[in-house]
Amino acid sequence: MRAVIALVLALLAMPAAAQTDNNRVPIPLGSKGPPPVGPTPPSLVVEPVAMMIAACDTDGDGRTSRDEMHRCLAKSFAAFDPGNSGKLGYIAFADWAEKWLGDRNALPSPFETDADGDNQITLAELDAKFDQIFARLDKDKDGYLTRAELLTIRAVINPGFEKRKKGKP
Repeated sequence: MRAVIALVLALLAMPAAAQTDNNRVPIPLGSKGPPPVGPTPPSLVVEPVAMMIAACDTDGDGRTSRDEMHRCLAKSFAAFDPGNSGKLGYIAFADWAEKWLGDRNALPSPFETDADGDNQITLAELDAKFDQIFARLDKDKDGYLTRAELLTIRAVINPGFEKRKKGKP
């Protein structure tokens, strides 16, 4: 009986941080504790321009041809060129990028698309830039972009890993 009373008194005298239950591990006072657990970062990402190209698949076969892409570009360009001038200024191009690429600053930028440097983007310049991007993304060089070709696999899944690996906090 005395042993039971002594055990109860000892448990009551223990600090709360030292008591554990099935779901909690004691953390020593003064320590930072375990690292926070968050969602796993994505290992597959898609460039905004690739996302647009995927949306240009008009026949629904899961792959986009250059012709489908060019028709899609012409339609999207015309929506931002209501006067049919054949040119978009940089602000109109940013409006186009926001609608079709998801952000006004998404690549390709107007600076790299404006091949002649006249501060205007023509459909021909946009087509030429997208042809370069198409060629880069068409890994098997078959003239079609599949969803698999439009995905990018991240080399480093945990962005903080490289810093810790080099001995930095």
